[in-house]
This record gives sequence, C-alpha cells and structure tokens, in this order.
Amino acid sequence: MPEAIYLIAAALLSLVGMSWLALSMDVHWAQVKQIPLADSRPPRATLKALGYAALFVSLLVCLVADRPSIAALVWIMLLVGSAVAVAFALANRPGLLKVIWP
Repeated sequence: MPEAIYLIAAALLSLVGMSWLALSMDVHWAQVKQIPLADSRPPRATLKALGYAALFVSLLVCLVADRPSIAALVWIMLLVGSAVAVAFALANRPGLLKVIWP
C-alpha cells in the first residue's frame, strides 16, 4: 500500500513539474493566461527551477517506492506520460494549467 501512495505522489510531482516547465515558455504562458504573445513575460527562472525540482523530487519518491532499476523505468514512464498529458491539456484546455500557477 505505501508503494502506491509513493507512486501517486511521484506521478503528481511529475505532472506539476512538466506543467511548470511548459509554462516557462512564452507561447504557453500567453496561451494559459489568455494574453497576447507580445505581452507575455513569464517568471521564467522561477518556473524552471520549480519544474526541475519537482521532477527531481519525483525521481527520489520513485527510488523510495521501488528498487533503483524499476524506479528509473517508472520515472521515465511518468515523465513521458506527464509530457503527453500537459501537451494535450495545452492543445485542448489550456485554462486547466491556471490552477498550477495562479
């Protein structure tokens, strides 16, 4: 049971990290905030630092949940799944990412 909780936490951290990394780009920031691209100035350094930190903590949580060989595989799969989920969210409902950065 604790492994499942760790893996859910790792998945959420991976999703949030990928979302923060996507929001650090001008195009995605403007798309989510619904402002013209010329006026978009995301807090790039903060979003990138938070995104990388969330992905690193996700790796650590995966390592706590499983042996290193399985944890690395699970973490890579979580990264891919999170990237796809964020891409679909940006394509269909970019307003969903407003929750992650108010």
